[in-house]
Parts: sequence; structure tokens; C-alpha cells
Amino acid sequence: MKTYDLGKIEQVDVREIWEKEDTEFTPWLAKQENIERLGLALGIDLVVEAEEKEVGPFRADILCKNEATEEWVLIENQLEKTDHKHLGQLLTYATGLEAVTIVWVAKDFSEEHRAALDWLNKITEEKYTFFGIKIEILRIGESMAPNFKVVSQPNDWSKSISSAVSKITSEDLSETKLMQLDFHNEVCNKIKSKNLTNLKIRKAFPQAYHIYAIGKSVGHLAHVWNTRENTLVVEVYFPKDKSIIENLHKDKDEIENEFGENLDWQFLPNKIASRIALTRENTFLKQKENWDQYIDWAITKLDKLYQVFHKRL
Repeated sequence: MKTYDLGKIEQVDVREIWEKEDTEFTPWLAKQENIERLGLALGIDLVVEAEEKEVGPFRADILCKNEATEEWVLIENQLEKTDHKHLGQLLTYATGLEAVTIVWVAKDFSEEHRAALDWLNKITEEKYTFFGIKIEILRIGESMAPNFKVVSQPNDWSKSISSAVSKITSEDLSETKLMQLDFHNEVCNKIKSKNLTNLKIRKAFPQAYHIYAIGKSVGHLAHVWNTRENTLVVEVYFPKDKSIIENLHKDKDEIENEFGENLDWQFLPNKIASRIALTRENTFLKQKENWDQYIDWAITKLDKLYQVFHKRL
């Protein structure tokens, strides 16, 4: 039987790492690799929009976007035990933003403040969600690492996904929808097995498309089935701001040369959205024997789209 020399986990006071919230902890948390750690604990793909952002009479520590929904995620930091002042600020923030997730990050939570967040999640509308996150520093030997511990969250995330879930469960799902769900899940499993860090796995739903974060709130990646035309499309999708595709188009030749193929630049003049796409013709969802080819194609192209466009957005 093998024996292992296992280290002892110790908890370190966060004040030993960060003395000041505004000049040390907040800039650390706003870095991409750290905001991704927090997002993993929350189950949200976060993109930082601003630090020390004014919201009403207060200044929020970090303002993010939920990349999947483009709704605001406001983060308030407190390197002490929670207090009434910060709770009041959180409520002010919630009233100042129409649809928002509030994340309270603190050294420790009093039972009354944890209960207050649970109560807010129970009584407020679906568009408001509240999280309590305890920031810990764990040490094993000479190594230390941050840990985000969820102490309060919406019940099973029911408020944020209840509409979608009820819609899915109430529908008599067609064979096509079920096959699309199976395909999306197989794509995600393949991405996981390949350990492709550019493509973050999300929960799949029985619908024609499946989206992936691109690290910026202005758009996302997706693969999309068109079962009428028998095509599989990969795309960079911009839901609102047409100036993004217009500016990118100025470097069309350079972008397509780097990508290695011509791309379909869809400005969609009659819509708010726009996209840059690549289409695989003669691709049939019902031909499961060919799914491996389709999946490899989609993953390869999505990963390349991420590499080409992430740095340009």
C-alpha cells in the first residue's frame, strides 16, 4: 500500500495578504485569472467592466457583466466581517441597476447578514440575485491559495434559471431538440477531454445553439444547427453594438489570413445583432455516425475563432 506525505491545511488571515481593500484586494480580484476563479464559484462567466464605479451615491468596487446574459454583476468587497453599512450599499446598488446580481465578498459573514441575503433571494423578483462569498487564504506548507466559499446564494439557482427550466420541462420536446441537446453535451465532453481552456463548458439546453464565453462582454462564440438547410455554423456573435464588427472589418484581410479561411461577415442591417461566421454545408444532425467529424470540426474552428478574436475585442 502506497503512503503519502500529506500536508496540513491552515487558514491564513486575509489581512496578511492584503492590507487595503481599494488599492490591493480590489485590483487583485479584478485580474482576469482571479475574477474567473470567483466566477467558477458563482457559476457565472464574469467579464470586468469597471473598478470603483459610481452607482448612485456609492462607489462599487467591481462592476462586471454576466457574459451569458449581459446583465450586470456588482461585486462589493469587505476584508472584515460583514456590517450593516455594506448591506445598505448593496440594496442601493440593486435599486440603481435594472437587472443585477449582487456579490458580497467578505472575510466573514455574521449569521444575520447571511440570513438577510437568503431573505432577499426569497422575496425579490427573478432579475435580482444575491450571493455571499467568504474569501479565505489556505496554506499547505509553503504554498498558499485563495478560496471563494459560497455562504449564501439563490436556492439551487432557481430564480435565475426557473423560467428556462419551466419552459423546457413543460414542452413536449421534439426528437430534433433532444438530438441537439445530445450533440451539445458530446461537444462539451470532447472539449473537457481535450482540456481546451479557451472554450469554457456551460450547461447545454435542447435548442439549436450552444454558446461559449470569449472573455469579453461585447459578444460570445457559438455553434448553431440549421436543420432546415442542413448546416452547422460556428460564429462570433455580437448582440448589440454594430461598431464592433465594423471596426473588425477594417482588418478583414489580416484576420482571415490569421484564421486561415474566408469568413462570412454578417452585418444584419435590419437587426441590432451582427455575427462573423463559418458554415459547414451538408451536415445532418440525424446522421449520428458522422457526429465525431462534426464535433471535431466545430471544436477546431471555435478554438481558432477564440484565438483570433479574443485579443482584438
